[in-house]
Amino acid sequence: MRLARVVGRVFCARQVEAMRGKKLLLIQPIAWEDESPRGEPLVAADVTGSGAGEKVYWVAAREAAVAFEDAPPVDAAILGVVEGHQVRGFRGAKLEKGTEGD
Repeated sequence: MRLARVVGRVFCARQVEAMRGKKLLLIQPIAWEDESPRGEPLVAADVTGSGAGEKVYWVAAREAAVAFEDAPPVDAAILGVVEGHQVRGFRGAKLEKGTEGD
């Protein structure tokens, strides 16, 4: 799974029937260690109801279509909203309150 930040929303006037009712978001992939941008923004189908500015984890390729019951033609899907995370051994990682781990 990969980390990204939701940076926008995509609206379509026409789409295949399998995409009806599915929200498309523009996400910017970011690094787990320091949340720096990684690559170009991309469109992902949202399963979680996430919104602008939220950190999310996402998958690509076959796993993206499997996230939905009807397996629509998508290349990327958002599977969860990230409340906080910790990367061991990285000095720049910020720890959210209560996420110190074991």
